[in-house]
Amino acid sequence: MKSLILACTAIALACLPAFSADKLEVSSFSSVLTEIAEQVGGDRVEVTAHVKAGVDPHEFEPKPQDLQRVSTASLILLSAKHMEPYVDKLKESTGAKGKLLEVGDQFPSLKMKAGGHDHHGHAAPAAKKKGGHDHDHDHDAETVEDPHWWHSIANMQRAVKVVRDALSEVSPEDKKAFTQNAAAYTAKLGELQKWTKVKVAELPKDKRKLVTSHEAFQYFAREHGFTIYAVEGLSSANQPSAKEVAELIQLLKKQKVKAVFAEAIQNPKILEEITRETGAKLGGSLYADGLGEGPASTYDGMYRHNVTTIVDALK
Repeated sequence: MKSLILACTAIALACLPAFSADKLEVSSFSSVLTEIAEQVGGDRVEVTAHVKAGVDPHEFEPKPQDLQRVSTASLILLSAKHMEPYVDKLKESTGAKGKLLEVGDQFPSLKMKAGGHDHHGHAAPAAKKKGGHDHDHDHDAETVEDPHWWHSIANMQRAVKVVRDALSEVSPEDKKAFTQNAAAYTAKLGELQKWTKVKVAELPKDKRKLVTSHEAFQYFAREHGFTIYAVEGLSSANQPSAKEVAELIQLLKKQKVKAVFAEAIQNPKILEEITRETGAKLGGSLYADGLGEGPASTYDGMYRHNVTTIVDALK
């Protein structure tokens, strides 16, 4: 009798419509893009975060297990604008199966000196037009694209649309869900933008002078009216010379800058030297290269931390 019941059950199950519980595999090489993919994809996707929150993406190098995961992914997300020098290696790993999407290349870039240290201060560099970047340039070039696009909330909203469209292309049957999820997340970003404008308004325009560990906040500066002075350059791996530090110290004294900021993943020794020489205080740590841990493990939390730290220290 038991065997008969099992057999009947098997036959009944076989007659049911086929249903796949498989989720869409997404590989993300940016902690920010991981959040976007999870928010837009919802329960339709399984996102592998190759670059974890708190990891310096400038120094990340994919391991064999990362490449293996990429080889089975339907969508691979890259921050782009030359943040990932290993992009060709990832393309080889996909075997032309998965869609490799360089998200940051879908909207305009700001330019910066390649590995240099521009201590003259700048607030709103000209954006390079979409599609106008050159993938063949290197750090010997005079300027390069600034890859830290996510410090502009407007860019984040653009990135949400880019990821939404890519997911919809890979899985058309889920387009409605992706569209709804993207709209909900974009609305949250809109609320964050409103809060940021109110918070930044607490700081008079002549006090919006931002000194950071490396040149990562140009998009933030343009969106919120800051002048930035970076101690390093494009990458957190670049170290300034003694002469460059001395020049910056003199400039900050002249500008009467009240505070300088370290990054959460760096040793702030050079900034400590600057604070001693200028009388400025160490205003706190900022998250420059992606999401952090704890309250900063979400984009909203990271951005609010940065804005609050900057404004409160400079007021």
